[in-house]
Amino acid sequence: MEVSYIAYRFEVEPRELGTEILIAELAEKAFESFEESETGVSAYVQKSLWSEAILDGVQILDSADFKISYTVEDIEQVNWNEEWEKNFNPIDVDGVCYVRAPFHEKTEAQYDIVIEPKMSFGTGHHETTFMMIRHILQNDMTDKVVLDMGCGTAILGILAAMRGAKHVDAIDIDNWCYLNSIENAERNNCTNIDVYEGDASILTKEQKYDIILANINRNILLNDMSTYVNCLKSGGSIYFSGFYTEDIPYIKEEAEKCGLVYVNQLEKNNWVSLKFNKA
Repeated sequence: MEVSYIAYRFEVEPRELGTEILIAELAEKAFESFEESETGVSAYVQKSLWSEAILDGVQILDSADFKISYTVEDIEQVNWNEEWEKNFNPIDVDGVCYVRAPFHEKTEAQYDIVIEPKMSFGTGHHETTFMMIRHILQNDMTDKVVLDMGCGTAILGILAAMRGAKHVDAIDIDNWCYLNSIENAERNNCTNIDVYEGDASILTKEQKYDIILANINRNILLNDMSTYVNCLKSGGSIYFSGFYTEDIPYIKEEAEKCGLVYVNQLEKNNWVSLKFNKA
């Protein structure tokens, strides 16, 4: 599969927080993959979807709190299959769960999840996926109704289904993620996963979940948390990730406003995943 792309190479200061916010804003545009670096991030958009106004409305570029510069580069006829094989590394969680692409060898792990990575290479968020997987492995999913919010490739929803969840709803605003999640659910023989395209606005109070998995980013979590909590059953658990250790106070503050009770947290390379329960 060969497609022509345009790459934006961003240098960001301060890098960690600035890159997180920048990726979140660019993801709402036509950019479909991101590759973090020591100085910032590269963002890729198909030439057919590009316009000169593509960065209009990206607020962080006008923020006095960040110093951001960028260059633009044409990338002709990228063979993404080669890029996946070079950049997508399997995720091995405690030898119990193994997330791999079809071109990786099958393992004897209890949960062997196969995904077609496509544009997910190089996102730099394997730490958050790792921690959310560990949360799922450490907690009972049997007969639970689960929401995988911002599902991406649906890794978390698939594992929850493998762990005995009765039903999983997987939601992502990105059309590619929506289509890829359907493909990955089928690839892993998960017949009890329904995938939807959209954001938190498609959730209703009538939908009630025992467990919500939200591996997104700080800004979206803060903005949509109350909507998630409205869909969480009393006594249910919600897991957040996609943010850094310095963001913990903001997440906890909003969670407490929403009536959530902090349970515990996992950390990996300055990334964090928090568990809360609803009273």
